[in-house]
Amino acid sequence: MTEPVPAAVGANASPAPKDLAARYGLAQSGARPTLTAYIKALWGRRHFIVEYARARNQAQYTDTALGQVWQILTPVLNAAVFYLIFGILLKTSRGVHNYISFLVVGVFIFTYTQRAVLSGSRSIAGNLGLVRALHFPRATLPLASTVMELQQLLVSVAVLCVIVLATGEPLTLKWLLLIPALLLQTLFNCGLALIFARITSRVRDMEQLLPFALRTWMYASGVFFVIHTFAQTVPLAAQVVLKGNPAAVYIELVRGSLMSSHPAALYEWPLAVFWAVATFAVGFVYFWRAEEQYGRG
Repeated sequence: MTEPVPAAVGANASPAPKDLAARYGLAQSGARPTLTAYIKALWGRRHFIVEYARARNQAQYTDTALGQVWQILTPVLNAAVFYLIFGILLKTSRGVHNYISFLVVGVFIFTYTQRAVLSGSRSIAGNLGLVRALHFPRATLPLASTVMELQQLLVSVAVLCVIVLATGEPLTLKWLLLIPALLLQTLFNCGLALIFARITSRVRDMEQLLPFALRTWMYASGVFFVIHTFAQTVPLAAQVVLKGNPAAVYIELVRGSLMSSHPAALYEWPLAVFWAVATFAVGFVYFWRAEEQYGRG
């Protein structure tokens, strides 16, 4: 007696769901797109990134009496405190021409990177409701956080230029180099924001550790002292680390642009390009590879 053919393998068996999905071009919800498709999707939302950053900036100080003035006061007050400690009490200003401008540039430029990293690290973990409710390229959030910090920096730069001029530095064509220097630093900051946005989305303790790590980085980045002078007193390996420190490189480029008394070294421009391109490329791919994991757990 012939055994009956199972329905699953018979002539009239229904196609498997996987086969039906492939036949009609269906894809897994929330699946990671190709890198090319992801870049196109982000480019299509470029206006949203700028407007979202602007809205976040406007909302950030709505509960304070001075409002947007804190964008200027915060770095100025930080510079004043550091000048009191390092310039007057510890006398690290000795031998540094125009130490006020030297210090203010260092504080403003490092603060930009510091805030971009901290803001980017919270961009996914702090917006889980948005991430889980809507489908969009998640890189939009850390990139928007960096744009937000850039918008704040542009306000601060106007104050920075006034301080530099008031302390006796001349206005020259070299000031135009400030534009590419800040663009390269912004690209670098975007890469860091993407890296730490992914890490913090899975390891929440990183949000508590980052301020300590960034503070240590600041003390090693030539914000308060001339890094080339200090490097002469340490071993060769330490010199390479100090001079190749990306935060120090971008600070030195801005100082070289605004201060005739503190020109940038020739090697710092190619190094700045390397750090910007490499960090952004690594950060972007690293973030994209976990695209389908954000909002889970």
